[in-house]
Amino acid sequence: MIRAVDLDDIETPIGYVDLDRVRANARRMAAYTAEHGLGWRPTSRRTSPPPSRRIQLEAGARGLSVATLREAEVMATLTDDLLLAYPPVGRSKLDRLVGLPERVDLKVALDELPVLTALSERAAAAGRTVGVLVELDMGSDGWGCRAPRPPSPWPARRRACLALPTGACCSIRGISHAPRRAGTGHGSPRRAPGEVLDALGRAGLPPGIVSGGSTPTLSNSHLVPGLTEVRPGSGIFFDKEALEIGVAGLDDVAYTVLATVVSTSVPGRAVVDAGSKSLTKEARGAANFGFLLDHPEVTLAGLSEEHAFWTSPAPPGAGRRRPRAHRPQPRVRVGEPAGRPPGQGR
Repeated sequence: MIRAVDLDDIETPIGYVDLDRVRANARRMAAYTAEHGLGWRPTSRRTSPPPSRRIQLEAGARGLSVATLREAEVMATLTDDLLLAYPPVGRSKLDRLVGLPERVDLKVALDELPVLTALSERAAAAGRTVGVLVELDMGSDGWGCRAPRPPSPWPARRRACLALPTGACCSIRGISHAPRRAGTGHGSPRRAPGEVLDALGRAGLPPGIVSGGSTPTLSNSHLVPGLTEVRPGSGIFFDKEALEIGVAGLDDVAYTVLATVVSTSVPGRAVVDAGSKSLTKEARGAANFGFLLDHPEVTLAGLSEEHAFWTSPAPPGAGRRRPRAHRPQPRVRVGEPAGRPPGQGR
């Protein structure tokens, strides 16, 4: 339940969600994916309140992607279609996975044969069918099977596993944060997925699902060969990064943080009571971590966990302010209600 709050009666920092903008952003994503015949599976984060994910599901999302089992347990109350985007390793996590409600269509992204074997055995013992997406690294250099050639044991091993559906599914990593260049679009994978998909087809495992992408790359997702579903995360909220790369305008930004200026004693600097836990933990190469919503020239120059400082020739005085973070970390835990000012964003 979303409760109304009076901002004068609460302590800062606190997240501010404009639900009208959230719904508008969700409708726009639903329209884009429908136009291009793509499935829409939003990525849920630890800090994403269930009401925001419910809005996406009501707008047309097919299901949700989650990173942890705790997220899966919470989001299973909202949808029957879940993708665990990181592999569950260890008996306790596998037990929690197969212990999710039987009505939930479970899928797991992984890139290691031992993990696949353990998942298969535990799912078979529990009488559950679990879908598998083979994680492909198309340029992120993080994790996933390296393209362009999938490991040769995968097709044979895939067929031998119990309690896993037939066919093949792929999760593409590496099209999320490529720098935008004028006239070239944003977020093309550094390695083409087509060769991998062709190899799977020749092995008798044509992929039924090819899943990937992110908020920065969403508008060009239809250009990725073979992609069948997209997994944007912050696209219903947007952030400073989205503004800088041109995938959203200021009127699309639905999440800000209300903070209080607690010190202006140093000339040209104002300290606020919101730090990395409330605003952001990364700048992704940007010149600063954020800006003040009603004074864009006032930028977030540095932060600690609980406080941040703003630089400006004439920084705002003490009082309530709304910074817009570069990569926001909403202070709403999974399973908790989000607040909104009365009369705002019903």
